[in-house]
Amino acid sequence: MTAETVPFFPPDLFEADREALLEAVYTAGTAADQKFILGERTARLERELRARLGAADAVACSSGTSGLTLILAALDIGPGDEVVVPAFGCAPLASTVISRGARPVFADIDPAALTMDPAAAEELITPRTRALMPAHVFSVMADMPRFRTLADEHRLHLVEDSAVAQGGVLRGRPAGRWGDAGVFSFVQVKTFGMPGEGGMVVTDDTALAERVRMLRNHGQDGRNRFVHHTVGYNSRFDEAMAAFQLHRLDGLEDRLRRRAAIADYYSERFAPLSEAGITAPPAGGDGRCHYVYTLLAEERDELAAHLAAHGVHSHVYYPRALPAQPAFAGHAPPGARWPNAEDAARRNISIPLYAHLSDARVEHIADTVCSFTDREGRTR
Repeated sequence: MTAETVPFFPPDLFEADREALLEAVYTAGTAADQKFILGERTARLERELRARLGAADAVACSSGTSGLTLILAALDIGPGDEVVVPAFGCAPLASTVISRGARPVFADIDPAALTMDPAAAEELITPRTRALMPAHVFSVMADMPRFRTLADEHRLHLVEDSAVAQGGVLRGRPAGRWGDAGVFSFVQVKTFGMPGEGGMVVTDDTALAERVRMLRNHGQDGRNRFVHHTVGYNSRFDEAMAAFQLHRLDGLEDRLRRRAAIADYYSERFAPLSEAGITAPPAGGDGRCHYVYTLLAEERDELAAHLAAHGVHSHVYYPRALPAQPAFAGHAPPGARWPNAEDAARRNISIPLYAHLSDARVEHIADTVCSFTDREGRTR
């Protein structure tokens, strides 16, 4: 990484924790019990996160995607059922539903928050609907109070895709705690990322947690090995990674505060750019999480080229709405449109946001975005 380049995905993300990572691998590999998965370190990580969130239970699994699948399976959602999901977001919102034999029903998003619009979701509820699955996106939590009310009124399950939102809080309640169950992802670039794959299901429903815990380990209950009570999955958590996450847990709040400070600085700098076709999320506020900082730009590709020319790497997460993806198009009504999701897919671009970005680099990134609007005499 040169001084002139600011990567979007930093190659030195865990450099400060190198020795702790090596120690975690060595300790797990040389321990007398030779427990490489679902051992005491995993159990301790589950207890730590459960206590921090005030949840009844937390169940570690192999990824955020797997966590969603486990929740849907534990709720017995399957063929003939429908799950209302956002039309904009990560592929697992649709693929996990399809993998259960159910049908994803795509709802349009709020044009500012970019999360599923509760009013649009309500219009899609039918007698076949079993669950709502809103997702927090980039740096904004979905309107979970409205979704909670909507689910209760229609007697539906509420599955909270909080994969990107660990550390977010809305109306005093942490992300992941609004639904019947929520899920976090620990993939490396997430707010509590690690050098590998992993996830966590959190819930206040202890019976649901027990079923998720069984399903993650081939349907075994943990007491009797090779006794399979149900058809399950291989979604187990790695002991070395559990040890590493326990090491990183103490610094999580500081890293979250640094991410929030950078995001607030960006938003203050970019607030005047709306007239030039660049819309930024607002600074601060309730229900914010700071996984990715995403702009909506009318000239997205031109902005990306401008950033690259000045050494700033950017990333487009979702260049297509989910119903426009070849994998999911067959599950969408022919001719249907999701205008807000389609607009977000056309305009979204994300810029670097991670805790060890220096102030100088943060300022350089902001200066570069702002200078884009000054081209050819434009005003900001």
